[in-house]
Amino acid sequence: MFALRCFTVWRTVLRSSLRSTAAGGSVISSVTLLIGSAFAGVYRLWAMFCMPGLRVPFRLKVPFLPSTKEQTLNVIKLLEGRKGHLADLGSGDGRLAFAAPSMGFQCTGFEINSMLLACSRSKAWWRGVPHTDIHFVKQDFWKASFICINVAVFLAPAVMGVLEEKLLKKLPEDARVIVCRFPFPHWPHSCTAGSGLNQVWAYDVHTAREPSRTSSHQSYFPSISSMI
Repeated sequence: MFALRCFTVWRTVLRSSLRSTAAGGSVISSVTLLIGSAFAGVYRLWAMFCMPGLRVPFRLKVPFLPSTKEQTLNVIKLLEGRKGHLADLGSGDGRLAFAAPSMGFQCTGFEINSMLLACSRSKAWWRGVPHTDIHFVKQDFWKASFICINVAVFLAPAVMGVLEEKLLKKLPEDARVIVCRFPFPHWPHSCTAGSGLNQVWAYDVHTAREPSRTSSHQSYFPSISSMI
């Protein structure tokens, strides 16, 4: 939304500049060109830090939204008692990934934005975090074939339906998915923590697969009324 507004303003300013230049208004055209260049610079800077790469389809592009401290604590709360590996899909600047080792997790952060990836890797190096505890990879998680029993997600509502289909096919039966702020549209959640912008939901894959199993079982065995 922010990018669209910047682009709209920049286009309007550019058109005004062209009209002013055609009318011979050199001072006005210089000012409008300066403003237009400023908006274009802001847009490019925002896109550089907050948007994924060009290889990601437009319908799956999600801008970077930093998680709050309370939100991160809620994610950790819903992962209590679980161990193993944690996959952070769209890890951003690595806020959740850096909290994972305190709970005994080994974390892999998937991030395709080069600037955010460099930021998270630099912080890991500066803090002296072992590579075995946190590993940031430049990879499009939409195409990645990962098998993990713990997954954390903070994406936009428009892609949650596509993501739940992918995870339902890829994740093992005992996997748990933690979703921040925007819940899955179809999966039944097991528990939740927080409220408002800091609310997170926990989904267990075996629970999410039960409705599909029930429907396939019912379709295989016809009802008694249909047989009479």
